[in-house]
Order: sequence, then structure tokens, then C-alpha cells
Amino acid sequence: MQTSHDPKGLIRESYRMEGISDGECRSILIDWALSLPASADQRAALNDMLAQYGTDHPDHPMTALLREGLDAPAPVRGRRRREG
Repeated sequence: MQTSHDPKGLIRESYRMEGISDGECRSILIDWALSLPASADQRAALNDMLAQYGTDHPDHPMTALLREGLDAPAPVRGRRRREG
């Protein structure tokens, strides 16, 4: 089942891949994050994916990455001014 936070089913498929590595999960997670609309709330999307898959797969490398994403500080929005 695809959700609004996983329209391509990338996160869902990562949980179906037997023996997937941490590095493969990181690559999938980056692709997933880049595919989110600019207006999407990334923290809400991470929470949604974690709630949907993490409970049933607590030791999966994607679960660890989703949690890591939630623990990271929120990105600063806006343009940075170049100094110098």
C-alpha cells in the first residue's frame, strides 16, 4: 500500500528486501526524501513511515535510519547568505 508520504513505495519496498544493508537503506532514504514535495513536513513523513513499518521491524536498518532522521535537528529553511 502506498501512502501520501511514500508515493513511490520506496520505504515499503526497503522493508521487503531480505538482507538489505545500511548503505542500501541510506540510498533509498535519500531518494525517498528527495521525492517528497517541497511543502511536505519531513518530520511528519518520517513519523508516519516509522509508525507504519518500524513497530513490526524494530531491528531493520531502515527503522534505525528513520529514528536517526527524527533525532537530527530540523533543517534551517531559507537561503544562506554567502559571506566574504
